[in-house]
Parts: sequence; structure tokens; C-alpha cells
Amino acid sequence: MSDNKRFGVMLDCSRNAVMKPEQVKKFVDYISAFGYNCIQLYTEDTFEVDGEPYFGYLRGRFTKDELKNIDAYCAKKGVELIPCVQTLAHVNQIFRWNEYACTVCDTGDILLADEARTYTLIENIFKTLAECFTSRTVNIGMDEAHLLGRGKYLDKHGYVNPFDILNRHLKKVLEIAAKYGFECMMWSDMFIRFANGGEYYGNKIHATEEAKNSVPDGVNLIYWDYYHTNKSDYDKMIAAHNKLVSPDRVWFAGGAWVWKGFAPDNTITRKSMKPAMQSCREHGVKNVFITLWGDDGKECSYFSVLPSLYYIKKIYDGENDISAIKQGFKRITGVDYDAICALDLPNGVQGGSKNNCNPSKYMLYSDPFSGFLDYTVKAGVNAEFASASRKLARKTKESGEFKYIFDCLKSLCDVLALKAELGVKLRAAYKSGEKEELAVLVKDMKKIEKRLEVFFAAFKTLWYTDNKPQGFEIQEVRLGGLMRRIKTCRETVEAYLKGEINEIPELSQEILPYGEKGKPINFNGYARNASVNVFSHV
Repeated sequence: MSDNKRFGVMLDCSRNAVMKPEQVKKFVDYISAFGYNCIQLYTEDTFEVDGEPYFGYLRGRFTKDELKNIDAYCAKKGVELIPCVQTLAHVNQIFRWNEYACTVCDTGDILLADEARTYTLIENIFKTLAECFTSRTVNIGMDEAHLLGRGKYLDKHGYVNPFDILNRHLKKVLEIAAKYGFECMMWSDMFIRFANGGEYYGNKIHATEEAKNSVPDGVNLIYWDYYHTNKSDYDKMIAAHNKLVSPDRVWFAGGAWVWKGFAPDNTITRKSMKPAMQSCREHGVKNVFITLWGDDGKECSYFSVLPSLYYIKKIYDGENDISAIKQGFKRITGVDYDAICALDLPNGVQGGSKNNCNPSKYMLYSDPFSGFLDYTVKAGVNAEFASASRKLARKTKESGEFKYIFDCLKSLCDVLALKAELGVKLRAAYKSGEKEELAVLVKDMKKIEKRLEVFFAAFKTLWYTDNKPQGFEIQEVRLGGLMRRIKTCRETVEAYLKGEINEIPELSQEILPYGEKGKPINFNGYARNASVNVFSHV
């Protein structure tokens, strides 16, 4: 479909990792060579806004000069740089400052609608966009505002139908956008849920006249879907969107899976995006972009899904010969397609790649004494991680400029080759009174401590290669805490073996069922994983 209007990528630069401008440019080099013609930088508060000094304060935000420079570079490459912001929900980080918490916060991460200060903020945002971006297309967000009107808004105005609040707020945002010459798109879920009894994905979406009339003429709808593997599901959802607005106002946002922790998932990306692209092609969806989200801290390098991005564009263009696709990728990048896809290996243990799981993230942070996710760990997974490490070592020879990503994930597998089963083994040995086995595990923990140092150094290199330094302190707290926790657990077991303490209470407790016994899951929440106790009460 050579007549498509826009085919692009969205890079999440809001979940603590703001990509270096030079790395954004490098990414643009690749995707432009793949045939992409637009890119969005997802920036909730991570860009400089005149008149709003606390907006993105200390977060590594893009400066206006950086945005202008990236915009000019993209233009030279024939790539449109489209701003991607939030004008309703997903702005929780600004509410840590009284400047916003006391004036424009409704509840959670949602802006206070029908409030003058809110629209001053939004206008200041659009002033910046107009100054820094050549494009006059903008993604205004507005997704997942589920508690709209339920906080300070409720206190001030009493109960108002959330959808009425949304429509009134959207109208004001569109007026501000039009003032600066912008055409807007927004995520469609709030409108689809309105027409579908609160559900986004479904077999039957009733596009009532009320639902149709609720979508203003000045906004395009983005159907986002990263999950389904059957073309029929995409067909139904595209048809549902076409009932709400004309087909030329429907965008599709797919996903290249980099949001499950340290490792990508090119496998599930291909499984989900092939039918999605076939459906978009069949239904004439001409505006498409692929999201790269950074959920829970953005540990994964976006360059690790370059094979998927090339694959997706080729499938959309009608190319289905995987051999030709792999050859084309190597011709452009100089790197073997399958070698980069080997970065999926850390999440492939225990058959995880078949079920969209992320054992390499949650098994890393699972507590050695109180790891409730040990219920999902199967005997032999240590050996699987050791095997993944060896395979990554071999593929590293073919990794070209991406060696730093391979080094990071190989060292992660080296840690997990001892740690994945640690909690299970500790509890079993303690309960059975096998002190010789506990002594062996003490030696393993000493090795884990050393391997964690190697992994930390490799991950630090990855982060500082791809991203600005701000945000890495969170990773340092996480990994530093893990290092200290392993040491504490080791010292506790040593004290028990020496008779200095009589028991280890944590190891006496049973691990209750969570998921299916011995089967990996998708659990990408550090704070809920590392401990069941309270990290913060605010």
C-alpha cells in the first residue's frame, strides 16, 4: 500500500528513561530506511514548557532546543516528528509538586477538568509544541481516565456524568489546539467503552447515535491493540471504529513488545502484529504507528525490537516471505535478524515465549525468603537460564553495534542461572533440615552477589548508551537493594548454620498458589514483586 499517509513508531520517553537526542536520531536512521515516515515521542511531562518550571523538573526532560534539533533531523530524513502528549490522564508525576497537586489534580493521575489553571497549563503545552515541532498533527492522549470526575471535581461540582466531563474537556482542548493550527488524534478507548458497556475489546460494539455524535469532528481516533493473535479480532475492532467515525479518521496503534522488563519479545510482537497489519491492509487503514512502551521503568533497549519493526512494515506492504524479510533486514542494518531476535531468550525459559511471560524480570527481583512468585518456578529453570546465556554469548559475535544489549542480557541470564530457583531451594532445604544443602546455597549466593555486580555494570552501560542519566537512580535503588538483600539473606543462613540463630521465620511459611504451579506468568511490577510489604503509603 504505497499510498499510505503515515506509518510510524512511538517511543515512550516518560517512564523514567528519556532517550538521548542522538539515540533518537539513530533510531530515525533505522526506521526511515525501513520505510517509516513518522515518529512520535511519548512525553507526559518530559519536555520543557515555558511558564511551567516544575513540569518535568529533574526528570531529564527534552529541552526546546533538543526538540527543535530532532525535528530538523527528522525532516532531513523524510520523517515527520509528531508530538505525543497527555491532556487528561497519565500525568501523575506532576502531582508530586504543589504547583499542580493543589490546582489541577482531580484524582490519581487525572487533570481537573473545567478548571482555568488546567487550561492555562494545556495552552502553555501547545505553545511549546507549536514552537518546537514542524508537524501540525498532535496526539493528545486522553486514554484510561477511568476515575474522571471522582476526586476534587466531585467535591467542587457534585456528581457529573464522566462522559459529559470528557466531552466538555475535549472540546476545550480542541479549541486550544486549533488556535495553534493543530489537528488532533486521541486514543479511542474512552469512546469505545462508552459504546460498549465499559469494555474496550469485544465482539459486539453498539455504536449508538449518541456514541457517534459524541466524537467531535476535529479529532481522529486511535485504535490501540497489542494483544490479539487472530485477524478476526482486529477486523471487528476496526469495523467498530468505522461506525463511530469515518474510516479516514481511524488510526491504528500496534505494539513492539519492549515493556516486560529487561528483555524484548519479538516473538509475541510478530504473532500479534502480523494479523493486525493484514487487517489494516485489508480495511484500508492508512495511518499506523507501532508503540514502544517503557512500563515499570523502561529496562529494555528499544533497539532490541528493530527486527520486529522491519517485519511489521514488510507485512503491511504485503511481503510475507520471511527469508526475504530477514535478508532485507541484514542488508539495511548489517546485523543478522535471528541474532537480534535471540534477545528474547531470557523470557523464553519454561516455555515463557509461548505465553507472553517475563520470568527474567520477576525471578530477578523475587525475594529469596518471601518470594510469593516462587510458586511459578519449575525445577530446572536455572539450567535453562544458563543455556540462554551460552546462546546469547554465541549470538553476540553477530550483534554488531548492539553488543552492549547482548552483554546486558547475557549477564542477566548468568545471575538467574543461580537465582531463579534460589527461594525454592532455600525453603525446601530449611524445612527438611538439610544443612549441607543450605551450605551449598550460601556459596551460590556469594556467586550471585558477584554476578549481580557484573549485570549492574552491563545494565548501567546500556542505560547510559540509550538514555539520559535521569531516572537511572531508580534502577540503582532497585538493583542495589537486591544486592544488599541477597547479602542479608546469605548472612542470615550463615548465622543459622553456625547456631547463632535458631530459626528463619520467613522460610517456615508456605508459599500459597499464585497462577499455575511451575508455570511462568507476566508480572512486570517491581514494587509488588520485590516485597508484599508497603513501599510507600502515598
